[in-house]
Amino acid sequence: MPSLAAIQVLLVDDNPHMRTIASAVLKSAGIRKVLEAGDGAAGLQILRDYPIDLAIVDYKMFPLDGVEFTRLVRNSPDSANPYLPIIMMTGHSGKERVYEARDAGVTEFLVKPITAKAVLDRIQSVIWKPRPFVRTEGYFGPDRRRASPPNFRGPFRRATDAARDAAEPSNVVTV
Repeated sequence: MPSLAAIQVLLVDDNPHMRTIASAVLKSAGIRKVLEAGDGAAGLQILRDYPIDLAIVDYKMFPLDGVEFTRLVRNSPDSANPYLPIIMMTGHSGKERVYEARDAGVTEFLVKPITAKAVLDRIQSVIWKPRPFVRTEGYFGPDRRRASPPNFRGPFRRATDAARDAAEPSNVVTV
């Protein structure tokens, strides 16, 4: 991976031991600028004060958890960077938690216990394969579609889908 020395990472976790481990992984990858916060509220303050390139946040924290942190970053009118890549870490990888994080606008998901490879894979993904952002009435964040299957039959709800339908009339299903 090319040098990561120039990026500034915000690491938000209420467990100081987990912050130490994650920070060590980041620094071993060449990331020199790691700012730490013990909860989502402190993390939001750091976002206001520093130009952060990437946030890695824990799912479960008090008083402000990672999901609410993500919602505020994405949707708050005073958000410093609503397009900030956010990697969610959690020890609980149940489908409901993954969906909740995704629907809040998380960019990537990382299950604890973390490994250096998993952390670096997620960082590489958000830097080298960024997904476009989508704004709807109830969602703002990275496109939740990771692929566009060629045989997908709908429903097509996006403006880009309409353009594709016009170019490929065989994909239109009339009901």
